[in-house]
Amino acid sequence: MNESVTRRIWLCADDYGIAPGVNTAIHDLVERGRLNATSVMVVAPSFTRAEAEQLASLNAGSKRVAIGLHLTLTGPLKPLTAQYAPVADGAFLPLTTTLRLAAQQRLEMAALSAEIRAQFEAFADVFGRAPDFVDGHQHVHLFPQVRHAVLDTITWMAPQAWVRQCGSNVSFTRRISDPKGLLIDWLSREFRARAARHGVNTNPAFAGTYTYRLDADFSRIFPRFLEGMPKDGLIMCHPGHVDAELERLDPLTTLREQEYAYFCSDAFPAALAAQGVTLN
Repeated sequence: MNESVTRRIWLCADDYGIAPGVNTAIHDLVERGRLNATSVMVVAPSFTRAEAEQLASLNAGSKRVAIGLHLTLTGPLKPLTAQYAPVADGAFLPLTTTLRLAAQQRLEMAALSAEIRAQFEAFADVFGRAPDFVDGHQHVHLFPQVRHAVLDTITWMAPQAWVRQCGSNVSFTRRISDPKGLLIDWLSREFRARAARHGVNTNPAFAGTYTYRLDADFSRIFPRFLEGMPKDGLIMCHPGHVDAELERLDPLTTLREQEYAYFCSDAFPAALAAQGVTLN
């Protein structure tokens, strides 16, 4: 599908800050022109002021990468605010527990809103500005209760930011083998409606979920994400180098190496060109 006019899309690397190896890989891919967005986990121990300055320096002279806030509300990471609850041994609750409590409207809204504000403030403190966009680690920003607090906070703390919605333009039959994708697609319906009522912009389409099995072949999977992706659509990715800190904090490890290798390869720009899309 060679098109004379290419469509610019977002390729966003999540989890900047989770571990040194992830930070290094994302920084390298931005320098190579293989990424144009990344979202930052301000609660992660490996995210420091020095890391923020290094990331921001990539935009010196001309903007090469949009830098967003990767809101984090699930363990084993820890909240910034002392009053956040409920917690387990001082850390956020696991993903499934957080989703269940949110669906049951049992999260403490005052504490939730305070923690979200604190993460926005931490981002502004190190970057000197509001984030370009907002998304959520493990898509937590889409959850009931959480989405209310996130959208309320964006409207007054980052009014120019856009926010990630995870609704796909891919047919249901193609997504039936991707239960995670189906869930976040469903959650995104209400999220998009609320964002519109708040006057908050969202990306028109989303891709990037897969099963994350160890035998997954990312070089075969990624080109499918590009099919039908409209202008300003967003593809999520998780490139990185595995280190001890990543293994301590996240189960997604070796596949990050595979994603990084693919984005460094000649196959990646060839896939973009074949679908008539660009990151520039």
